Amino acid sequence: QVPLVESGGGLVQPGGSLRLSCSGSGVFSTNVMGWYRQPPGKQRELVAGITKGGITNYADSVKGRFTISSDNAKNTVSLQMNSLKPEDTGVYYCNTAAILSDRITYWSQGTQVTVAS
Repeated sequence: QVPLVESGGGLVQPGGSLRLSCSGSGVFSTNVMGWYRQPPGKQRELVAGITKGGITNYADSVKGRFTISSDNAKNTVSLQMNSLKPEDTGVYYCNTAAILSDRITYWSQGTQVTVAS
């Protein structure tokens, strides 16, 4: 089984929406999952996290625009992204958020999100 697989990325105009999904045996292997993004030429950053119990948190840059959710029965974590901006462009990854990202040793391929007109 693949540990983590992201899907749903694509090219969207500013103001548009995308929904990303994450599945695999690694989903909720820890109690906290997160969505990360890596903009071109920049470091990877955590943009949203969710606990198994459904408690969420967001980076200030995406608050009010992004919503993280999980389906425990399907073992998936999703990220609904609305009002997208060009600065949201990057590769998006899901992974544990229980430890600092620089301590995570496995990263999947991620899914590319490009916001441009």
